[in-house]
Amino acid sequence: MICRLEKKAIEEIKTTHILPQTPFWGRLKSKQGFKPYGFELTVSKDLLYNTENTSKSIKDDILILIKYIDSKHCFAYVPYGPKLEPDFENHGVFLEYLSEVLKPQLPTNCIFIRYDLMWQNQWAVDEEYFDETGNWIGPPQSQVQEFRVNFKTANWNLQKSPNDILPKNTFFLDLTLKEKDLLYNMRYNTRYNIKNAAKKGIQIKEYGIEHIENWYYLYKETALRQHLPLQNKEYFSTILRNQDNTKNGVNVKMLMADYDGQFLASMFLVLSNKRGTYLYGASSSQNKNMMASYALQWESLKIAKKWGCSEYDMFGSAPNLNQKHPLRGIHIYKKGFGGNLFHRMGCWDYPYNHKIYELYKMHEINN
Repeated sequence: MICRLEKKAIEEIKTTHILPQTPFWGRLKSKQGFKPYGFELTVSKDLLYNTENTSKSIKDDILILIKYIDSKHCFAYVPYGPKLEPDFENHGVFLEYLSEVLKPQLPTNCIFIRYDLMWQNQWAVDEEYFDETGNWIGPPQSQVQEFRVNFKTANWNLQKSPNDILPKNTFFLDLTLKEKDLLYNMRYNTRYNIKNAAKKGIQIKEYGIEHIENWYYLYKETALRQHLPLQNKEYFSTILRNQDNTKNGVNVKMLMADYDGQFLASMFLVLSNKRGTYLYGASSSQNKNMMASYALQWESLKIAKKWGCSEYDMFGSAPNLNQKHPLRGIHIYKKGFGGNLFHRMGCWDYPYNHKIYELYKMHEINN
């Protein structure tokens, strides 16, 4: 088994459809207190796949973000990485190898590394974890997850993080389909709302940073209404300023829906390689009957398809239709566009300094 690293400049990281593993994301997070590291990762296939019995290797880039929690200690965070996805049985073995190879490359005061895994959740393919209506009830308790993921590891050191950072559940849409087929796959109410918005005169246009105030007004209203964490205006300005604006890089489009000069909905569409991502959305509590957000989402899908994207990531939803879940409304809205629900593994930690890690973990749990 082989697992080795070679340092790489952030801007040299290869283009990928996984947005949080792009140079754009590294630049964005460097403005928010993280220090980005880039590496080229070489892994033998037998470390990833059970069917491989040779030492043939595969290469891929990985972006790692260093975050200081005080003047003496930091941790490493891998957003939606590593991109290489092993067989379920090799999840833990691969992460253990990678963590130990990474350790000498990280600051000596790094107390743990956190992987925000985009890999398919192992319990999302297990019938035992679905209810009688077909809703996924979620993975088992952390101790049960850790027992399975650490299987075959030497150190039994991987722990489920107290919290997940990037969305664990999302809907993916297939943009290789024709527009008429995309519409056909939608729920009747969604198709009706899209057509109704067009009849009522909703207009969708792309706007630049000069309209960031209009975006932020809608965003702040939405965040407060839905009890979501609130970012500041500069955060969104940074997203627009740090894009690549090239076909090979990351392109960000701030789309807004207006009616008779009034902005009713807005979103950030991010185009990265072959994937479009609905990164942020906002809507007014006024004129809800205009269905502006439906027209906006449909236009976004068409833009991503025209750009050359083969898939569209709705970037976050509830894991199921549980009445009590805070994202249930968002789940119903996104589900209406006809995508397939995907469940990720979420955040996993590999501690280097167990004593300090446990203190930090307790702090996370209590805050």
